[in-house]
Amino acid sequence: MDIATKFRIAPGARAHLSRRDPADRSAFADRKAAEKQSEKDVAAIDELQDRLYAEGKRALLVVLQGIDTAGKDGTIRHVFKETSPLGAVVTPFRQPSEQELAHDFLWRAHLACPRRGFIGIFNRSHYEAVLVERVRKLAPAREIEARYAQINAFEKILADNGTTILKFMLHISKDEQRERLQDRLDKTKSRWKFNPADLDDRKLWNTYMESYELALEHCSTAWAPWHVIPADHKWARNAAIAAIVRATLEKMNPQYPKPKWKPKDFKVV
Repeated sequence: MDIATKFRIAPGARAHLSRRDPADRSAFADRKAAEKQSEKDVAAIDELQDRLYAEGKRALLVVLQGIDTAGKDGTIRHVFKETSPLGAVVTPFRQPSEQELAHDFLWRAHLACPRRGFIGIFNRSHYEAVLVERVRKLAPAREIEARYAQINAFEKILADNGTTILKFMLHISKDEQRERLQDRLDKTKSRWKFNPADLDDRKLWNTYMESYELALEHCSTAWAPWHVIPADHKWARNAAIAAIVRATLEKMNPQYPKPKWKPKDFKVV
């Protein structure tokens, strides 16, 4: 099964999030087998990233979006746990700073884009400008409407200059979010993750889903496709994303550079 095709939003297609089961495990017939394969994919990502770094000509950008508790941190910890920190950079996008607000909405995203040879991972991203800002009405509706085309143009520039882009929306159910938020409250070591503001956002669930659908439908392109990953089951979420990242890197097929000199011409003494 082509995992990427199964979860990809085709350009111009409707997202229909309400028709997508956040607990869908149909891509994985057996959990143990999926977890075993996921570990192989994670190891392969490390080897491929080493080649990407050595080649130094292209980059991979992985965008992770999802409502609170969707599992962005957990995905990063699993999928990239073997990846060398020398060639992978994680950027968390929090509330914009005063300096960031003084620039256009894409400024901080462009600054964080991976350099050639690197994998860049966005924990949240420039899409906050059409998600949170739309839901909370932090910018005029006309301005937000214009941002979809601006995002597409921005991502096209990245793609045309050697950056492959993968975008994942971690799709969880409202019931699963309730359990995860409650778990944060119940466990002492997890309480630092709880933010009372998350409960305010939870009240706006339907508006958030509507905003996600608009972003997915406007901004899933041939050069930067969106994938909607069922995320109620963490192991299935991790397995799907690891498989897609590995397959993408394999398609990029980075190569170790060949030296201009001959090894036999040198001797270490």
